[in-house]
Amino acid sequence: MSGDMDAAKAKLLELRASIDNIDAALVHMLAERFRCTKAVGHLKATHDLPPADPERERQQIARLRRLADDAHLDPDFAEKFLNFIIHEVIRHHEAIAEEHGNGANREGEAQA
Repeated sequence: MSGDMDAAKAKLLELRASIDNIDAALVHMLAERFRCTKAVGHLKATHDLPPADPERERQQIARLRRLADDAHLDPDFAEKFLNFIIHEVIRHHEAIAEEHGNGANREGEAQA
């Protein structure tokens, strides 16, 4: 029995190391994504464009749901995850617009 338990513990450590690597990659990917959306926010503010784009959001959610389905990931989970990110992007875009003296808190959703 001890050999089975040792093998299970070794496999657990291996899987956890993979999870830790994936988590680190996710953080770096999110950081890069937010660098890009920050640039979008500055571009929108510079040209007095609204911080939100409801049609773009709808397209991105539909696209992400298809990608999730293809990857055998729950599309509802993927949508919730994207909505969380979109709301943070909107908050950033509104803050950037306010810094530029543009009207913040406009209706709609952000570019995903």
